[in-house]
Amino acid sequence: MLNRRCATGLLAALAVLAGPSVAFAQSYPAKPIRWVVPYPAGGGSDFLARTIGQQLSTQISQTVTVENKPGANTAIAASDVARSPADGYTILSADNGTMVFNTALYSKLSYSPEKDLVPVTLMGRFPMILVVGPNSDVRDAKDFVAKAKAAPGKFSYGSAGAGSPHHLAMELLKVHSSLHMVHIPYRGAAPALTDLAGGQVNAMMVDLAAGAGFIKGGKVRPLAVAHATRLPQLPDVPTFAELGFKGVEASAQVGIVAPAGTPADVVAALQKQVATAINQPAIRQKLVDFGIEPVASTPQQYGDLIRTEVQRWHKLIREQKISLD
Repeated sequence: MLNRRCATGLLAALAVLAGPSVAFAQSYPAKPIRWVVPYPAGGGSDFLARTIGQQLSTQISQTVTVENKPGANTAIAASDVARSPADGYTILSADNGTMVFNTALYSKLSYSPEKDLVPVTLMGRFPMILVVGPNSDVRDAKDFVAKAKAAPGKFSYGSAGAGSPHHLAMELLKVHSSLHMVHIPYRGAAPALTDLAGGQVNAMMVDLAAGAGFIKGGKVRPLAVAHATRLPQLPDVPTFAELGFKGVEASAQVGIVAPAGTPADVVAALQKQVATAINQPAIRQKLVDFGIEPVASTPQQYGDLIRTEVQRWHKLIREQKISLD
């Protein structure tokens, strides 16, 4: 009897020493989640958050509110979340710009991806596709590279904005193929695609989520995919690797991050619920149909990817002297 009482007392003492975080993690989530998206409503990141958020809400029986907070190449939203309570109830949709590009593009940032934010999961990838206008005389990707190389500075390319994944994907192709082209940044992919369709620019890199309507409508023509494999939605479009352009792989990578200091158990619980939502067959198909490659990685896998991407893209940004200051 005495031993039982001692054991009970010891367990109680250990619970007190462990602090409220253990009990907190076990009860998570116990209230609504605020999900911040650093882009306007209607885009790919917004679609991803709302699609997964709706399923997540059903699973956890809590409201998941998506809040759009665009600006400063995602830095406004990132700073907001970085300064929020580290309790798992405020999360951020973070892309390459947030976690990888911004630290190389800006000399000063209002947040630190490494110090202020913690990876939860990579939700999905938006692979980039090289596209040209419908009246372009370019036959394929090899012909595009040959023509651009033969006319240095004569070819222009659009992007969704300076420092965007679309911009840096084309910079990657430029470096690998020794091309000199003129960059024309736009405020979003849609106006860039409109000018490409109208012949104002020669080419651009675009993700399928943004460009599907233009591609299906014949307003732009896909030449190659900057991905390891062909896209199921564009089975006839080869990868750059198939055409002999090794290393030309680029995508917008969108994950979830939380404020630094969020308990590991809470991060694990959130990751598990989000992964379950992504892996629901209906949700996966919805994402694929929209042009997203579903992922649902672990926090460790997402963190490792971010570190690898930093090494890869910071080198390119430095060498190409790209800056948003």
